[in-house]
Amino acid sequence: MRTSQADRWSGRAAVLTPLGWGTLAGSIVLYAAGFALGYPEPVVLATGGLLALAVALAWTLPRPRLEVRREVTPLKVPRGDAAVAVLTVANLGRRGLSGLRAQDRIGAVEHTVELPRLPRNGTRTVSYPLPTGVRGEIPVGPLVVVRADPFGLARRVRAYGGAVTLLVRPRTVPLPVPPSGRAHHLEGPAGDNAPSGTVTFHTLREYVVGDDLRHVHWRSSARTGTLMVRRLIDASLPTTTVVLDTRGEPSEPAVDAAASVAVAAARAGFPVRVVTGDGLLLDGKPDAEAVLDRLALVGGTAAGVGEAMRLARGGGSLVLVTGDPAEAGRVAGVRRRFDRVICVYVGQDPVSVPGVTVLPVPALDVLPVLWGSR
Repeated sequence: MRTSQADRWSGRAAVLTPLGWGTLAGSIVLYAAGFALGYPEPVVLATGGLLALAVALAWTLPRPRLEVRREVTPLKVPRGDAAVAVLTVANLGRRGLSGLRAQDRIGAVEHTVELPRLPRNGTRTVSYPLPTGVRGEIPVGPLVVVRADPFGLARRVRAYGGAVTLLVRPRTVPLPVPPSGRAHHLEGPAGDNAPSGTVTFHTLREYVVGDDLRHVHWRSSARTGTLMVRRLIDASLPTTTVVLDTRGEPSEPAVDAAASVAVAAARAGFPVRVVTGDGLLLDGKPDAEAVLDRLALVGGTAAGVGEAMRLARGGGSLVLVTGDPAEAGRVAGVRRRFDRVICVYVGQDPVSVPGVTVLPVPALDVLPVLWGSR
């Protein structure tokens, strides 16, 4: 997080803390009691309290010249990986500063960082970890810097900048594209995200040595003076349909497994369709980053995936990710509409579905092993 000089500090005057207000109230009571009762001791104590307040206000009254930068890196992170906030505070004033602390809100929690003494023209850099154990958006900020006196009686609070968002995305493991069971181009698309084929005309390009002369477009070649050939693509690329069971609240391993399958297809350039209990989440040829961004925000639903599977377009591979044996059993009813059906089962109880390849996945790291042996 960076700002210009003009946006550096929005300062507020030094104010008393709850302890300071208590000290002021106590001093007033002691003064009143001392004068009313004729005892000098309460007056002396009250005078000491007021002097302490005066010193505290004098300590926090000067407006420090500070330049602050707070950066969150990275802004997108797989679940469980490290993300940190790096805070840099520079003292631009002529005097050293002490008693500074930064308070940064991380989600619903306020994180406090005690800053070491800042000498004149000195700079301090501190970092603190950010929570990445749960998927979703985590707001970080706004950041405030507090300068307090040693007794905690007064403080000056200054806000700095706004909030940034840390996106915690699903973890993934590398997987090959699931075979559809039909003779498609399983090595993945080339060129314009599609393999060469003999089905559909796509575009024209210049001839290169080795091209089939039967694909030469003679009319365009005569018009341009350059030998042009037709580029043909396979219009029947297998679609990978990933159905994620989100009833109640999807478990992190389930979302991770679904993300791994969808990302594998997306990175290979194949069409991907992601369906949850709420309906269609992704469809087409999204890149892997878009898949991870969308699945990072998937939440719980009231509906199961039976209806979603029934309405899903057939063809290609269907991969159901669920921890519910009942939902796993329903996939048998749609297996005839797909070339290949796989159930990634993240539940505890063993399950078997006739005609369906069931992969029991107690942990994400097991998925590549079972996936390669299916």
